[in-house]
Amino acid sequence: MGMENVIWGDRYCVLETIKPRIQTMRVLLVDNLVADESQYSETARREPEFHAGKWVRLERMIAGMAMGNIETNVRKLIRQPDVRTVHLSELNDATVREFDPDAIVLSGTLRDFDFYAPELIESFNQFIHRTTVPVMAICGGHQLVGQAFGATITTVDGKPAHEKRKGRLVEYQYRFVKITDVNDPIFVGIEERPSARWQKYTKRKQLLRVWQNHGLEIDRLPAGFKQLARGYLSEYQMMVRRTSEQLIYGTQFHLEKSFQDWQTDKYWDHRNESRDGRMLFDNFLIESLRFRGKSANLAGDGDYKPMASAARAASAGGSTGIPATGF
Repeated sequence: MGMENVIWGDRYCVLETIKPRIQTMRVLLVDNLVADESQYSETARREPEFHAGKWVRLERMIAGMAMGNIETNVRKLIRQPDVRTVHLSELNDATVREFDPDAIVLSGTLRDFDFYAPELIESFNQFIHRTTVPVMAICGGHQLVGQAFGATITTVDGKPAHEKRKGRLVEYQYRFVKITDVNDPIFVGIEERPSARWQKYTKRKQLLRVWQNHGLEIDRLPAGFKQLARGYLSEYQMMVRRTSEQLIYGTQFHLEKSFQDWQTDKYWDHRNESRDGRMLFDNFLIESLRFRGKSANLAGDGDYKPMASAARAASAGGSTGIPATGF
């Protein structure tokens, strides 16, 4: 079944039937990749291979795919979503005040942050410190949040980014990360995953299987954040800042790669393989509504089943004859 034919309530993969748990919600998506030649720093311009036009064209191509992935999650996890996408350069108090989002999702990135015009980074740093809208920061967005709160961005093997532009150790493809605080609400349902039709790792507690694609990381837990998950190569895989005024999650991995079955779909249309990421994304959206005092926007109990319960019901229904994806 093609993704273009999948709507809420439909069986969009062979292993699980999902109905959105959210009725209505406004979500602001932030494209963190460079959008214009003027947004490169003098450091970037001194690079031997710098070509402003080619670099921007590549970033725009990747941004189109990346933002499409994020928006797919939002539109499949909310029945009546109101989605707006802005560029990092447009992320400010006025934009947020005008749209009044219930959540903000920050995309990943491509270039090192010292290749960005300094004013872009400084503007973001000021915004993220004062925003009261719940935030999910993904991969490069996670690093961007980390540096805003005092962490340093390094290569995965601990070197300053400018010392190793090429030949970096890269954490890539689906990898396991270990939950360090299973009681955080973003992990609701993770411990109840049925193993009948999913990979064997679901029998192991506090383990996530998620998509990785990064050669940089934060070197420490930022001030005011709590670690939620750790990895083999990158220690700070997931974190949260939770105060009376702020709710900010960061994931080094790509939880938005949630709608691909490698056996049937196009490369960017993640579904089965990153089911854990989808569960986290869904829980983040729900937590954001609760943080905003909008629990009434959740679908009624009679209209949906929690993800874990729906999966258990599906696994009890007998084999479809179609093998599960994975190893």
